[in-house]
Amino acid sequence: MNIITDPKELQKQCAAWRRDGLTIGLVPTMGYFHEGHLALMGRARPLCDKLIVTLFVNPTQFGENEDLDKYPHDLDGDSAKAKSRGTDLLFTPKTTDMYEADHATWVDVPELGKHLCGASRSGHFKGVCTVVTKLFMLAQPSVAVFGQKDWQQLAIIKRMVRDLNIPVNIIGHEIIREPDGLAMSSRNAYLTEEERAAAPAIRKGLVKMAEMVKNGERNTEVIKTFLYNEYASALPIGTVDYIEIVDPDAIEPIEIITGPVLTAVAVRIGKARLIDNILIEV
Repeated sequence: MNIITDPKELQKQCAAWRRDGLTIGLVPTMGYFHEGHLALMGRARPLCDKLIVTLFVNPTQFGENEDLDKYPHDLDGDSAKAKSRGTDLLFTPKTTDMYEADHATWVDVPELGKHLCGASRSGHFKGVCTVVTKLFMLAQPSVAVFGQKDWQQLAIIKRMVRDLNIPVNIIGHEIIREPDGLAMSSRNAYLTEEERAAAPAIRKGLVKMAEMVKNGERNTEVIKTFLYNEYASALPIGTVDYIEIVDPDAIEPIEIITGPVLTAVAVRIGKARLIDNILIEV
């Protein structure tokens, strides 16, 4: 496995692969790999000739007072894990290599970023779209894999690729969970022992809420109230950032459920802000 830090060197290598008729797969990450990241690599590996994993903690998607400076990292461990999943190239650029001092160009999909994480993390998805576009331009992959835990992010990237005619196939991978149901996340490392023991209540509440819908409840205000109360009871150490029921593609809130819906939540537990979701087919 090759490790490259210079964007121009990455661009040069990918151009050489394409000239040789080789297809490129891309898995963008911020590092501190867990089984969720490795599953994305495993999904991408058979879909391409050359697999690139990017490891870049992108500062433009972090807001003021967020955890940019504290985000966990383990480059040596990540390198070994990426290599074990058949990665051909690990791209680990510096911020100064990705953003010039006078950087002034941004990519955004504002209509899909109004709700959920976009409502409480101003500018977050503008940073995501911009850095992902830059990675697409550098590598020009034929396929890229993203996790469904960040469902809104996945929907936004799909729309961005469609609207800008970027020739890459975007694939979403199901959420990888711990045995107790907690969605795997690099930010789980922030949890204390007590907080980690309580965190699976996030998923359990979503499952109970889905049963309400399957049993006939269609009023989303009733369903959200139930879930707020469930978290207040089962997860008293947590603070709900949002609970929303939205169209899975448009990411717009729904009042009455008549078709497939996504219930997405964000809960703060100690130093961690954890997100999760469940797709409900009706």
